Amino acid sequence: MSGGVDSLRTACLLREQGHEVLGIHMRIVPSAGGDDPVARTIAEREDLLRKLADRCAIPLVFVDFREQFESLVIRPFVDAYRRGLTPNPCILCNPRIKFGLLLDEAMRLGAEKLATGHYVRISSGTERFRLLRARDGAKDQSYFLMGLGQEQLSRAMFPLGGYTKVETFAWAKREGLSGLITEESQEICFVPGNSYPDFIRGRTGDRSTSGPGPILDLNGRILGEHKGIFHYTVGQRRGLGIPSTEPYYVVRIEPEANAVRVGRAQDLFCETCTAREVNWVSIPPPGEPIRCRVRIRNLHRPAPAEVFPVSPDTATIRFDEPQRAVTPGQGAVFYDDELLLGGGIIEA
Repeated sequence: MSGGVDSLRTACLLREQGHEVLGIHMRIVPSAGGDDPVARTIAEREDLLRKLADRCAIPLVFVDFREQFESLVIRPFVDAYRRGLTPNPCILCNPRIKFGLLLDEAMRLGAEKLATGHYVRISSGTERFRLLRARDGAKDQSYFLMGLGQEQLSRAMFPLGGYTKVETFAWAKREGLSGLITEESQEICFVPGNSYPDFIRGRTGDRSTSGPGPILDLNGRILGEHKGIFHYTVGQRRGLGIPSTEPYYVVRIEPEANAVRVGRAQDLFCETCTAREVNWVSIPPPGEPIRCRVRIRNLHRPAPAEVFPVSPDTATIRFDEPQRAVTPGQGAVFYDDELLLGGGIIEA
């Protein structure tokens, strides 16, 4: 239970269905303590969560995973940016923290299942547990769960998969909870103010990837100077500071040379990419190429493609039509209609 409407609705819905429900809140965000603004925000959120749990008659426990979250999510996030990638921390957090440490803690406390407020569905009518997109296509969160395995899915429950976000908000309004529940945020939970550069600058002393360097076109011509490669991502247009009658876009980041490569809009499209750390979720690892649709970021419309397994945990993806801004560090997630087959991290 985070304090948001989705996890609260999940807990109340399960209780209405006759389940015995225990709420667990993870402490994961580091703070300086005392009068630190982050510490104050965390304390206020936890106080509100206690009140919500009391009002809904749900017992609540707190677990402290700040040290583990630092090592398993935050450090890899910062390191990825230093290497010129654009990581998605939720893809790391779900298998390592929520359905890793938190699942283990829930089982230790005597739980049979771990339920979260993700909008996604599970089907267990075959030999394998199958992960399905949510009924609410606009809210579907299956992309973030591509790292889960069969054992984790066997212990998971996603009660909101058959509901829409509008229905969840309508429930909160009927229950008189709208003014109490924290607003939904698009920010990363551990980055204050969603300022990635400030957060990463405060955690890296490696000047080779945090200091200025050249902005080059695809022919190697120097067009300007960047502020540090972690300020940039593939497809970015703003903040380049390059005067031109036609806009430039970031096409590639080269950490070894501490350089940012830019090109025109047409240079953002590519037909093929490679993925590492591939995890096959709903099907066994295929021994031959498969046809599917591939989502290359959360809000990307899955595109028809062929996936060629290279090894158990790597694959090459060839799109039917070139895709815009395929970004190393993001997830490439494979779908067969509403079924999530698997996914990996885009490498190149």
